[in-house]
Amino acid sequence: MVCSAGAAHTRLFRLTATIVALCILTALTAHEPFVAIRGQPRAQRPESPENIAEGAELSSVAPVEQPLTAIDISGFLSGIHHWRDLRDDNRFIQVEPNQPAYRPEQVREIVSNILLFQRENGGWPKDYDMTAVLTTAQRRAVEATRMNADASFDNGNIHSQVEYLARAFVQSGEQSWRRACERGFDFILQAQYANGGFPQRFPTRAGYHAHITFNDGVMIGILDLLQDASEQKPHFEWLDDARREAAARAVRSAIDCILKCQIRVNGIRTGWCQQHDEHTLEASSARTFELASICPQETADIVRFLMRQPTVDAQVLAATDAAIAWLRQVQLPGIRVERVKARAEKFLRHTVDYDIVVVPDKDARPIWARHYEIGTNSPVFAGRDGIRKYSLAEIERERRTGTLWYGYWPEELLNGSYATWRRSVPVSE
Repeated sequence: MVCSAGAAHTRLFRLTATIVALCILTALTAHEPFVAIRGQPRAQRPESPENIAEGAELSSVAPVEQPLTAIDISGFLSGIHHWRDLRDDNRFIQVEPNQPAYRPEQVREIVSNILLFQRENGGWPKDYDMTAVLTTAQRRAVEATRMNADASFDNGNIHSQVEYLARAFVQSGEQSWRRACERGFDFILQAQYANGGFPQRFPTRAGYHAHITFNDGVMIGILDLLQDASEQKPHFEWLDDARREAAARAVRSAIDCILKCQIRVNGIRTGWCQQHDEHTLEASSARTFELASICPQETADIVRFLMRQPTVDAQVLAATDAAIAWLRQVQLPGIRVERVKARAEKFLRHTVDYDIVVVPDKDARPIWARHYEIGTNSPVFAGRDGIRKYSLAEIERERRTGTLWYGYWPEELLNGSYATWRRSVPVSE
């Protein structure tokens, strides 16, 4: 009897071990990711070792998640910089000293953050780090703000989260990621003005936040996303026809708005401002140091977006040709911008141990100022007092070091890419 009982126990052990091994093997070799069937009732699941034997329960065997490939996080870099490097006491969570961040290949963890920060209305608050390893207290604080109407497109926000979710869904098939992406996509479409422009903030729009905004990648970032969707780029192949068609309409309307916003001086087209009035489409000021002006960075971004259209008409060509001519006209030769060592100083939002100066250099390649006065094409600057100045040295150090006043934004356009495109672009009637 002892031998018989021992043999029975041995057979039972071997049977149990075989079932466990089959469970693990099936999870590792299944053609569909485990997450795709996790929510189904047991009776609807495909055959597997855990439901072949009636009543068998092997829930202690954890599913093996499909490995995901790293997704570009460059769209989040502005928000990361603002949260980690610039002080703002109004944020609902503050960065901890040496707070860690997820690596780009930790896609599931980054998506978890994106879903956590998403508002009930489908948008996201700006200037937080989607890659941060949050503390328990931080996660609870974020969860408590879910109903807030504080979404903003500023600093590459919202369209970057939607694009990331689209790319993550293509890899994973996780339906909750798709739903979050669609909610963000719909939020973007709802934010567009009837005239085709997009505000900096939505649904709360007041002051300069209501202006049609090209600054900080707002409108062009949104339009690049919508055009990707309308063209069925690989990360949006899954998108339904209704949303794809809505995206195409939004892009067409926005292009019409862009053409109407282009600043004319004595009847001649030039470039665009960082912000334009949402009613009159005139160039408008925003923060005190952001004067109504013609702006090379935004102008170059707009030209590049118009260049990605599969066909253009005479109106678009007239707009881009004029913008390129203006950019060439206002380039600044013979100067170089330097960062020089200076005494450390703490300001409201940042601390620096350097200053920014402009020095003559006959060998320097052409550079552009951030703002040009409408009508004179003179570089203009302003500090927190909002007073117009004509040299960087005239404004306070806090703004000299807190804003990028010079850059090479249109350089590549003028060095050949625009001319190459212009020779080959199809022109419609």
